[in-house]
This record gives sequence, C-alpha cells and structure tokens, in this order.
Amino acid sequence: YIGDTAYDMACAADAGVESALALWGCASPEHIRADFYLAHPGEIPSVFVRKEDPRKNRRWLKWAMELQFIAQAGLTYSKDRFDLERFGRIREIAAEIVSCNTDLSFEQVHDLFCLESGYQTPKLDSRAAIIRDGKILLVQEMTGRWSMPGGWVDMDQTIRENTVKEAREEAGMLVAPVKIVAVQDRNRHNLPPHAYNICKVFILCEPIEGKFESNIETVQSGWFPPDRLPQMDADKTTEEQVAMCFAAAENENWKVLFD
Repeated sequence: YIGDTAYDMACAADAGVESALALWGCASPEHIRADFYLAHPGEIPSVFVRKEDPRKNRRWLKWAMELQFIAQAGLTYSKDRFDLERFGRIREIAAEIVSCNTDLSFEQVHDLFCLESGYQTPKLDSRAAIIRDGKILLVQEMTGRWSMPGGWVDMDQTIRENTVKEAREEAGMLVAPVKIVAVQDRNRHNLPPHAYNICKVFILCEPIEGKFESNIETVQSGWFPPDRLPQMDADKTTEEQVAMCFAAAENENWKVLFD
C-alpha cells in the first residue's frame, strides 16, 4: 500500500500489508511509521518488484557465509591460541559446507575464504553505464556473453577512478563519470549467488573518445538499444540493470537507488 499520509499507513496496517510512504507527496514524514520510505516514484519497482533472494532456498550457503564471517573476525581479533585454532576449524567447516554443495573442491573454497584477512566487508564492483544516442556500450566477455565494462575496485582507486580505468581497459573508451545510478547488493540482483558479498555501483558515464582495443578481459564491444540487447552475462550485468541505467539517463532528477 503506497500513500503519503499517516492515515494511508494506518490503512495498510489494518489490512495487514506492507506500507510505503511516498515522501514526494508527504507534508512531513515525522512520526509516520512505514515499512518503506520512497524518495521518488522511480524507487517503486526496486522496492516492490523484487527478485527472490537466490540464497533463500540455499540455507547452507547463508550458513557457510555467516560461519566464514565469524571465523575471519575471530582470527583477526583473538589472541588466545586455542581460540585461534577453534576459529580456524570454523572456517574449515564453512569451506566444507560449500564444497559439499558445489563442484568446487575443498581447497578451492578454502583458498577463496582465505584470500583476505581482517574484518570481512563486501567487495566493491563498479560498472560504467556509457550511453549515447539511445544506445549503451557493452563489452563481450570471454564467456561469449555481454556486460557493462567494469570490475573490482582496486585498493588504490576511487569509484570514479576505477570506473574510468575499467572503461578504458575493457572497452577502449575514455569516459566522464557523471552520476551514480544505483548501489546494489549483488546477490539480490545477479546470478549465480556468490559465497561472499559484493556491492555493485553503477555509474552513468559520458563517452569522450576511443575505440575497442584487444585486451585479456574482453573480446569486443558494441552499442545496443534497450530493446535489442545481446545475451547478457547475468553474473556481471542483467537486462534489468541495463534498463535501470537507461531510465537514469533519461531522468535529469534521478535519485540514486540502493538496497
């Protein structure tokens, strides 16, 4: 139930359904309780038209991720050698859970979990939405599928710098980042689910100049209208994410979407 007054939220509560307060029509949200607070109409699809979390039916993956998180924090902050041994065993159990439910060996999963030390936080992935004349620039991955140019944010790069770097490396295009479109929890929007959390940042970019150059990450690049997209690499970019970026490009007052 979407409304802009306290009475609307009361109606939703009486009906036993989720409520969303439309802030663009609300005189003041003070003291108005709602399940969701929407800054503008564009947020409605992202809040209510949600894909089922792929981890919901894979409880083992959620358990493994939580155990890995607990183990890494314990290994980081514990001083007692017996506790360190116990946390090491918890990490092994997490790796065993993933290995038993996937095609990955225990060693592969264990190495994945042990790549980092310190308090565990989501990885950052930036994607450049380069749009010109109603078309978006996509790159073909080695898998044969397509995605927006982008990748892991390097430790010495800002979001802006990394977006420029990835566009240059994967698409051969110099770009000017102009607007953040969305910040998304990858496992809520992309498949297959990963055993670690990733925060994906989509940035609308203006193309400056350049052309595709041979590289070790992508095969080719191309410009595509929204209704004629190639087969997308859902691990990196979905059709819904492309549509979201087109919508942001067409709306001067676009508000950043975030999970």
